[in-house]
Amino acid sequence: MRITTIASFTSSLLWRLLSCSYLLLFVSGCASYGVVENEALSGQSSAQEYSIKAFAAERKDKEIFVELSFSGGGTRAAAVAYGVLLELRDTTVMLKRGPTRLLDEVDTISSVSGGSFTAAYYGLHGDGMFDTFEKVFLRKNVEKPLVDSLFNPLHWFSSKGRTERAVDYYQKNIFHGATYADMMKPGRPLILINASDLAYGVRFSFVQEYFNLLCSDLLSFPVARAVTASSAVPVAFNPIVVENHSDCVKYNPVWLKKVRERADGEDNLELGTLAVGLESYSDKEQRKFIHFVDGGITDNIGLRAFYDILQLFGGPKAYLKKTNTVHPSKWVVISVDASTSPVYAMGETNKQPSMKESMSAMSGVQLHRYNAASIDLVKSAIYRWADDLSTPESPLTPYFIEVSFSAIEDPPLKRFFNMVPTSFFLENEQIDKLIEAGRSLLRNNPDFQQFLADINNS
Repeated sequence: MRITTIASFTSSLLWRLLSCSYLLLFVSGCASYGVVENEALSGQSSAQEYSIKAFAAERKDKEIFVELSFSGGGTRAAAVAYGVLLELRDTTVMLKRGPTRLLDEVDTISSVSGGSFTAAYYGLHGDGMFDTFEKVFLRKNVEKPLVDSLFNPLHWFSSKGRTERAVDYYQKNIFHGATYADMMKPGRPLILINASDLAYGVRFSFVQEYFNLLCSDLLSFPVARAVTASSAVPVAFNPIVVENHSDCVKYNPVWLKKVRERADGEDNLELGTLAVGLESYSDKEQRKFIHFVDGGITDNIGLRAFYDILQLFGGPKAYLKKTNTVHPSKWVVISVDASTSPVYAMGETNKQPSMKESMSAMSGVQLHRYNAASIDLVKSAIYRWADDLSTPESPLTPYFIEVSFSAIEDPPLKRFFNMVPTSFFLENEQIDKLIEAGRSLLRNNPDFQQFLADINNS
């Protein structure tokens, strides 16, 4: 199912960019072209690759699995996700080998849009993030240079699109030219930055298993480019373009054929749709270039990437077998959802709402409905899979922990957060409260407290 939920239209930044983009269409008739920076696979086997299997091998004997998902929502989402990381850093659990920070037990972080800035930065810097991330991103006006570039006459007749200027800014000021090779650090979690394939609606994770379908090497790919793809709202931003190289495969790989067969045999429409989208990359002529846009279009909460990957492997049992991994005693999934529910003034008058208000309201309805569906799907799957994996000798206990503003009971505070825009510039007071919200919402979550009690008493 192809869902087109552009929740980020609630952003003042994106609305300004969209308005400016339409204005500049009358100024310039020049077409813009995406810069291609993904290299073809060399044909030689590499000792290292940024892949699911490589990270699973490093963590195959873990006592607990911890997976995080970071939603979209601009700087608001990045700040809440950052608060969650701080709380995990400051939370100690007692394992068989002794006390350890819960942050060190995180295996995977799946992210979209604004949440991808936090996920990628942690993947690159680890604990160093807590010294620099607020300065280089959270408390910086990232919005201004992006908007100003649209009004620079030197850019009006350039073939370089708005997105490429965003990439340049992120490369220089946030990620400093880092590639995926720079995220290959021992002890770091696998970072799944997710975007949407504009042509087929495929949720695409920047990981080597997916890049293999493009005959492309992920290690040399710029992190800033992946994050930009994850947050590139259509129309306001141009897609990030990658080349679908033709040097390594002419047909669909065996594992993908098996996925298609399994989807047909189980009458699994969602898995079948995913398989069809991934199979399309074997058409090296019609799909020579792939256009990636905001990951929030196909999953604004970042959860479905986990689900997709386990489905592609054939389920958790098959995943554990193929990665030579023993299932843990505890499986923790923390969903960090920074979406808001703003109150619209249109209900107070018979005056027709503006286009901005209408688009914001429509996208908001779609967003919350699809987020709820994603949570229900993944939560039920995790509990079902845990039950299938458990044995009397080796039980597996699942915990699904939701961090969202809906858990805030104080009406004025909830109203404050629901009025924080989806932008790339927030006031320091807003950043302070968002970070603390991420921390306190996790700390006070009943399911999180139950997990801590269980793990520390086991």
